[in-house]
Amino acid sequence: MNMEEDRKKAVASLLKDMESIADRMRQLIVKMPPHDLLGYIYAQHMMKKMGNQIGGEKQGQEGSPADVVNETQFLLEYVHAVLASEAAPADMEFDEALCAELFERSRKLREQAMFYAMATSADTKDGIFGPNTADIEFRAKSTWVMIRGNRYQVLEGEFYRYVLAPHNDVLEEVYGIGATDIAEGFQAMADATRSGQANAIIEMMKQFEAVKAFSIEQSKSMEDAMESWIAENEEQSKAARGAMEDMLRGGIANVSRHTKLPPTLLADLSYQRGEDTEFFAAGDFKGTPFRTLPARKKPLIQLGSDYYAVDPCFARDAGYRALLFNLLQRKPDYNKAFKDRQKMMSEAAFADILYAQLPGATVLQEVYYKDPDSKQWSENDTLILVDDVLLLVEAKAGAAATIASPALDFGRHAQSVQDLLLKAYKQCARFFNYMNSADEVSLYHLVNGKYEERCRVRRSDYRLMVPIGLTVESFSPFSTYCKELPQVEPLLGKHAFISLSIDDLFVLKRLLPTPGEFVHYLEVRQAVAGIRGAHLFDEFDHLGAYLKKNRFDQDIIEQLKEEKANMVIWDGMSDIVDRTFEGEEWESKPFPSQKFPEEVLKLLGALDSTRASGWLSAESHIRDLGEEGRNNLAKMLSDLRKTLIQHPVRYFVLGGDGVPLFVWLQRHGHPIDWTKVNNKASAGALSVKATNIIGIVAEVSADGTYVQARSFKVYIPMEQTAENAHIYEDAARMGNPVRTFNLEREKQVHFGRKSKKIGRNVPCPCGSGMKHKRCHGR
Repeated sequence: MNMEEDRKKAVASLLKDMESIADRMRQLIVKMPPHDLLGYIYAQHMMKKMGNQIGGEKQGQEGSPADVVNETQFLLEYVHAVLASEAAPADMEFDEALCAELFERSRKLREQAMFYAMATSADTKDGIFGPNTADIEFRAKSTWVMIRGNRYQVLEGEFYRYVLAPHNDVLEEVYGIGATDIAEGFQAMADATRSGQANAIIEMMKQFEAVKAFSIEQSKSMEDAMESWIAENEEQSKAARGAMEDMLRGGIANVSRHTKLPPTLLADLSYQRGEDTEFFAAGDFKGTPFRTLPARKKPLIQLGSDYYAVDPCFARDAGYRALLFNLLQRKPDYNKAFKDRQKMMSEAAFADILYAQLPGATVLQEVYYKDPDSKQWSENDTLILVDDVLLLVEAKAGAAATIASPALDFGRHAQSVQDLLLKAYKQCARFFNYMNSADEVSLYHLVNGKYEERCRVRRSDYRLMVPIGLTVESFSPFSTYCKELPQVEPLLGKHAFISLSIDDLFVLKRLLPTPGEFVHYLEVRQAVAGIRGAHLFDEFDHLGAYLKKNRFDQDIIEQLKEEKANMVIWDGMSDIVDRTFEGEEWESKPFPSQKFPEEVLKLLGALDSTRASGWLSAESHIRDLGEEGRNNLAKMLSDLRKTLIQHPVRYFVLGGDGVPLFVWLQRHGHPIDWTKVNNKASAGALSVKATNIIGIVAEVSADGTYVQARSFKVYIPMEQTAENAHIYEDAARMGNPVRTFNLEREKQVHFGRKSKKIGRNVPCPCGSGMKHKRCHGR
C-alpha cells in the first residue's frame, strides 16, 4: 500500500469517526429538556471564564478564554442543529453525566474536524489559488468549522440600522416594524448573550438584599419572609424569576423576552422542532460540521411559544441574509426594487460611513466612460477623489459561498467567492486602464439616456490610487487571500487591489478617525495586498498589525527575504482591536492608536485642519517615520518652535532613509516670503542629494499653537545656471554635516531674513498655479 492509499484510508477513517461522534451527540441532546441543557452549557461556560480570570488568562492554550468560547460555540451549534432536526420526544430527563459526555464528544468532534481539514487539504498540489491553494483550502475548511461571529457584538445595531434602512417602508409593511427598531432588537439579542448572565446575577443579588431587608423589618426568617415579600412586590419578584431563567434555564437566549421583535419576524428566522431534514440525512458527512449547519440558514429555534437564539454567533452571521430572504418570500413583487435599493446602499456605503475620513472629497457615483479597447460604454460604482488620493470602490453582493460547504466542494465554494471578488477586480482594472490611456480622460454620467461629460481627471494628479472591492459582509479569509489568485496582479503594475466589507468600515472609522490616519492605513494595507505569500486572516488582523507595527509591510518583506520563505503567516494581530469592543464601558475608553510625541501630533493636527493641497502626502510622510524618527522630529520642532520668540523663521531638513522632509517654521502673524521658502527648500534638497523632497510650512503662535500647516511642492534644479547659482551656493553651505538635520546626525537650524510682501493676484510662489489669494495667501 503506497502513501496515497494510506492517506485516503486515514481520511475515510476520520470521516467515519466524525459521523459516529455526531450521531452520539444527536442522541444525547435529544434526550434532555432543551431549557435545562442550555442553562447547563451557559453556566459551564461562565464558570470556566471566571476560573480563567482568577487563574490568569493563557491565550492560545487549551482551556484559555478563546478556547472556552470556541468550545461552547461549537456545542451550541449542535444543540441548535439537533433541535431543528428532531421532534421533541415524549420523555426527556436532564442528566449531568450525559452532559459531561456531550462536552467531551463535542471537543473530540471539533478536534477530528480540524484533522480532517488538514488531511484533505495537504495533498492539494495546485488550484485556483496557485501553489498556495492547499493552505487556503485548509483555512477555508477550518474557518467553516471554527470561526463565528465575525462582527463585534456591540456594533450589531449600527450594522443592521445601516443595511436595513433602504427597506424601511417594506419592513414596516410586512413586519409592522422599521429598520431602526429591528436594529435595536438585534442589538438587544447580542447584549443578552454578551452580558445577560452577569446582569442576572446582579439582579438576583439585588432581590436577595431586598428580601433580607424585608425579613429584618418584619422580624421574620428569610424563608418565612419570602412568601410575603413576593406577594407585596409583584414586579420585583417577576424580575427575580426572569433572572433565575437567565441563569439556570437558558433564558439569555430567549429573544422573545429580551427583544421587542414581533413574532412574525422571529418565526421567519426560526426553525420549529424537527423541521430540518438535511443535516442528519443519510450520506457522506452526515451530521458533521462540514455539512451546512441549520443555523446558517435560520439562526433561531422555536421552543414552545418563544423563540431562542441558541447559537448567538449565527444569529449575527446569518440573521441579515435570513431576514432579507424571508422578506422577499413574503413580498415577491419587491424583488426588483429590493435589488435597486441594495445597489444604491452598497455603492454609497464607503463614502457615507467614512464621511469623516474623507472631508471635502469629490464623490462620483455611477461613473461612465468609453472603454478604449472594446469601444463600449462602461460603468463603475463609486469614484472618490480627495487631495492626491483616488479611491475606486466596486460594491458587490453575494451570499452563496457562506452557505456552501468547502469540504463538500472546495472548488465551488472558492469559485463563488472568486467570482464575486474577481468581478470587482476586473471592473477596477478596466477603469485604471482607461485612466492610463491618456494624460487626461473624461468621465460621464447618464442623463435621460444620454452620456454627458461630468469632469476630467489626470492620473498624474494622484499619488495614491486604491482599487477596492466592497461587500456587505466579510468573506474572510478569501477577501484577504484574493491576491493569491494568479489573475490578480497590481493594476498598472503598482496599484494592488483590496477587498473590504461594510462590517469592516464601522471598525475602521472608529480606530482611524482622521483622514491622515485612514489614508496612511490604506497605503500600508495596499502595500501588503501586493505581497504574495503574506497571509493575515482578515481586515482586523491587518488593522491590528498597523496599530502595533506601522509599516508592517516592510517587516513582512524583510521576513520573507531573511528566511527565504515563500509564505509568512501573521496570526492573532487583531487582539488589540478585539479588546477595544469588550466590556460595558467600551465607548468611553480611548481607542488604540499609534504613538506620536505631542509636538508631532500638533503638526499633524495643523495639517489636517488647514487641509491645503498635498496635506495627505505630508501626513503620510510623517506617519511613515518609526519611533526614533518621530522622536527626533518632535525634538527638532520643539527646540526650534521655542526660538520663534526671538526669530520669526526657523527651518531644517530631516534626512535619513527615504524622501527627505523640509520644514519651515514661521511665527504666526508674520508674512511668509515664499520666494525664500522655495529657494531654501530647493537648496535643502540639493544639500542631501535628493531627487524628491516634501516641503511643509507651519505657522506657530507665541503660545506654541500650530495655527496652520501646509505642504508645498519643492522644485529641485537639474543644473546650475546664473539665475540659480545662489541656491547651489546655499546648498553647499547646508551640505555641511553640522548644517543639516539628519536622523543619524547632529541637528542644526537655519534662520531666515525679513521678506517682501507678495501681491494677492500674482501666482502663488508655492508652485500650485493658483493665485496667491486663493492659495497660501488666504
